[in-house]
Amino acid sequence: MCGLVGVLDGHGGVEEAHLRRMADLIIHRGPDDEGYWIGGQGRAGLGFRRLSILDLSPAGHQPMTSAHGRFTCVFNGEIYNFASMRQSLESLGYRFRGHSDTEIILAGFEVWGVPATLARSNGMFALAIWDNEEEELILARDRFGKKPLYLAHCGSSWLFGSELKSFHGHPDFQGRVSRSALAAFFRFGYVPGPHSIFEGVTKLAPGHFLRIKPGDTSPLSMPYWEATALLRAAKDNPFTGSREEGLQALNDLLLDAVGIRMVADVPLGAFLSGGIDSSLIVALMQAQSSRPVKTFTIGFNEQAYNEAESAKAVSQYLGTEHTELYLSPEDALATIPDMARIYDEPFADPSQVPTYLVSRMARQHVTVALSGDGGDELFGGYNRYFHGESIYKKTGWLPKSVRRGIRGAILSVPPANWDSLLKVGSWALPRNVASQINGDRLHKAATLLEAEGLQAMYRTMTSLWPDPLTLVTETQEAASRLDAPPRELSKFSDLEQMMFLDTITYLTDDILVKVDRANMACSLEGRAPLLDWRVADLAWRMPLDWKIRGQEGKQILRDLAYRYIPKPMLDRPKMGFGAPVGAWVRGPLRAWAEELLCPSNLSAEDLPGGPISQVWREHLDGSRDWQYRLWPLLMFLAWRRK
Repeated sequence: MCGLVGVLDGHGGVEEAHLRRMADLIIHRGPDDEGYWIGGQGRAGLGFRRLSILDLSPAGHQPMTSAHGRFTCVFNGEIYNFASMRQSLESLGYRFRGHSDTEIILAGFEVWGVPATLARSNGMFALAIWDNEEEELILARDRFGKKPLYLAHCGSSWLFGSELKSFHGHPDFQGRVSRSALAAFFRFGYVPGPHSIFEGVTKLAPGHFLRIKPGDTSPLSMPYWEATALLRAAKDNPFTGSREEGLQALNDLLLDAVGIRMVADVPLGAFLSGGIDSSLIVALMQAQSSRPVKTFTIGFNEQAYNEAESAKAVSQYLGTEHTELYLSPEDALATIPDMARIYDEPFADPSQVPTYLVSRMARQHVTVALSGDGGDELFGGYNRYFHGESIYKKTGWLPKSVRRGIRGAILSVPPANWDSLLKVGSWALPRNVASQINGDRLHKAATLLEAEGLQAMYRTMTSLWPDPLTLVTETQEAASRLDAPPRELSKFSDLEQMMFLDTITYLTDDILVKVDRANMACSLEGRAPLLDWRVADLAWRMPLDWKIRGQEGKQILRDLAYRYIPKPMLDRPKMGFGAPVGAWVRGPLRAWAEELLCPSNLSAEDLPGGPISQVWREHLDGSRDWQYRLWPLLMFLAWRRK
């Protein structure tokens, strides 16, 4: 784990004081050690804050130089297959001073070269390397973008680092807000890569590396792996065994993916929500552990959001050492002001609050925690996959005028009135439908009726503000990867297209950002076995109907989980890991929200008071639940204040 910073200055003016100030701003990512290095005649500087996980001795100190002196590296993350890589290098005559994965990957750079070593690596990482022979800087990021890496061009210098906040430690950084990125943020609740909230600052793409020589102004990144490799494997090398053989292959692969992520020289545990993904990961951990696995969960007093009871039942069955924390509005009120510091560009996934609090709780007991992230995208777990398709199949054949009329009729009845009608008529609905449908969900479904095609419907489902340029005027919305999907995607079904687009957008820029910043704010390392690239490859090679069947996703993952945990314990409607921010901002957080949304704050950010005030009034009087529109506004305004 850890955090890195650095400067590349074409004039040879790198100063250690600047590196130290930059690194001090991300000390939470690495409280155990620090190190600085300047080379290349003062043109390159690297800084590091270390969270010690493997090789706690001085042999793991960074920045680290390779045995033959060619490469100097700062490395944030873990290489899980470092043991097999070490064996390969030792068979070639290489000898090691310690047992850190940083030393092994540096040796790989010398023996196999940078792109080939990255392609061999199974892990999560961001790294910066100075090549003394070529006199150039190399930056690289893991396949799914689990570890962050930002890059900024400031005058004659390039700045890079694990978090945006580190750039504020360098005198050349200006930090002007990008209005086009802000518009995209209001749509998605996150700033889509490669953009950042600041002008001139970008995120290195997952699976890519970048070479920069001093004086370069527009370097190009190159892939050592692309997500489209999953698509090609699905078409060129589909899984040809039986479903039972596929289930066994997934079991064996996940046991290994979990096992190699349990290697650490510090205490280790897991997040447990009681859902399919985290329960399976914990079960596979417990199957390979001689002692009870430490598990952690967050609960809510609002039952619609509470998974703690299910998590406790799974914990008791598996025999884990379980810790839970019930989150109150007062806890949220005390924590929310910190969100702008933790997520150092605007970020508006409501589950950021419980994610941070469960990370803080876990850090009191362990230094590493495994999670179930990635299961929904790879195995079809999001409700929008099958609900969107169901709506489209039932209404897409109707003339647009008819769909528009149905939409208007549904929206003309306030959600609260729909709730009353549905309560009266719930006896006539299937139990699984009655438990999930309400007025706000009906309104959301109605907005999908005018979409021309399932892909247009998908974009509507992933948009918080459907037209963010009504908020951020006189600009163009920053493009996302949804605007230019890969050509290979057209060969796949609509459901598979949605799953893939979620993998390269929502997973990378929302889920993994949420988890990384929350974990690292607490100096906790998070590991996600389902995002082992081998698991992703197998998942995509499997037939779609092994993953999604009818109105239920993650079928094969469920069947695997049932091998370890009784089916009744896991069979329940998907809840997600959200937070009741809608109720909170009507109640205990109302004063905080109203102060942020005051006309002077909106005017200062050139945001229109009229539409925002209307949304706020409708939310307060209960006629609409606008939490997914209000939360991005509140998070942006809180971030600007910070």
